[in-house]
Amino acid sequence: MTIRTRFAPSPTGMLHVGNIRTALHNWVWAQAQGGEFWLRIDDTDAERSEERFVDAIRADLAWLGLTAHGEERQSARFALYEARFAALRAAGRVYPAYETAQELDLKRKIAAGRGLPPIYDRAALALSDADRARVEADGIAPHWRFKLDHDTPIVWDDLIRGPQKFDAATMSDPVIRRADGSWLYMLPSAIDDAEMGITHVVRGEDHVSNTALQLQMFAAMGVAAPAFAHEALLVGSEGKLSKRLGSLGVEHFREVGIEPAAVRALLARIGTSLPVEPLVDTAALVATFDFAKFGRAPARFDEAELAGLNAKIVHQLDFASVAERLPAGMGAAEWEAVRPNLSTVAEAADWWKVIEGPIDAVRDPADADFLAAAARHMAAMPWGADPWHALTAALKGETGRSGKALFLPLRRALTGRDHGPDMKALLPLIGRDRAAARLSTI
Repeated sequence: MTIRTRFAPSPTGMLHVGNIRTALHNWVWAQAQGGEFWLRIDDTDAERSEERFVDAIRADLAWLGLTAHGEERQSARFALYEARFAALRAAGRVYPAYETAQELDLKRKIAAGRGLPPIYDRAALALSDADRARVEADGIAPHWRFKLDHDTPIVWDDLIRGPQKFDAATMSDPVIRRADGSWLYMLPSAIDDAEMGITHVVRGEDHVSNTALQLQMFAAMGVAAPAFAHEALLVGSEGKLSKRLGSLGVEHFREVGIEPAAVRALLARIGTSLPVEPLVDTAALVATFDFAKFGRAPARFDEAELAGLNAKIVHQLDFASVAERLPAGMGAAEWEAVRPNLSTVAEAADWWKVIEGPIDAVRDPADADFLAAAARHMAAMPWGADPWHALTAALKGETGRSGKALFLPLRRALTGRDHGPDMKALLPLIGRDRAAARLSTI
């Protein structure tokens, strides 16, 4: 059996970090099992779906490195839904209902007032053919509900949550189709999972009750259900569900210089017993992915943790992988020299300006004689493979300075900064002429 997962976003907006985590886990599981990861665009809501969001979803997945084996679109599968719907109707598993939204709301309030759960009372099943004809003659079109089997317990072994059990009698028959003929999420999703041969569905724990309902739909269609893994939802660093999580996506990550590898490394591991590590290669994430290591507590997403992880990822990136994003003229030597001091690749441009100049040198008047001596030594000494240590050794011998008093004035004069890359690597890149000019400038 080919393992097949899917990511099924609705193109009604941009992907956010929670969506990305779901897509990643479906992709990683498929990779771990030598299977296939499919993208399904759930665009049955024609009024809210937009093609620009379809393009954005594809672009986001590509940036993350989550390549899909294939793609399906629900808007191209309506004939399939009609056929399944007709078969379920003929089997008595779907039925028309005529209550308005206001009438249903009133029923819920009455049930609540009596201390009863807000479950649909199946009043529509008591209507005769004449009753239905009379209602429709008044211009009221039906919406359609799936009839749950109250006599069969709903059970499954969730890959994360373990054994699950629901009593169908405590649940409302779900509406699967609106009065205008448009489809809601539940039935088309189940039909597509069956027809596409989806073997595993990884999604948030807010879908657990949907899974219970859809398992009866799979049974009613006479098809095998996928295995389900419901993961704990993401929360903000403060431990609460955060509106900000709904606005964080690939566009934001790219704007602040986050690498795709950092997003993958964090989202693959948070909420599990595995440590979050700065893994550039997805192979390590794939090899260690295990639903048994997922916890039940909410997974905390912390932007500060992501930023720290990103810096560690950047420190591993070789020149070839970043060359197109570096300033013109910046080569491998310059990249390797500044890389340990970067939090994002974009910051390399700042250090390229330091190397190329001009810079705003920082000078303490008390260091004037010391820097003049440095300029003299710079002009006279051989320019070998390690001019920094040659210069500082000569100055230490002449002035008796050491430690911060020796190194900081030189760094400030040569770079305009108090901190930065190792001067042993940086000074040869600045070059003798530029270095001498910076030391001698008053």
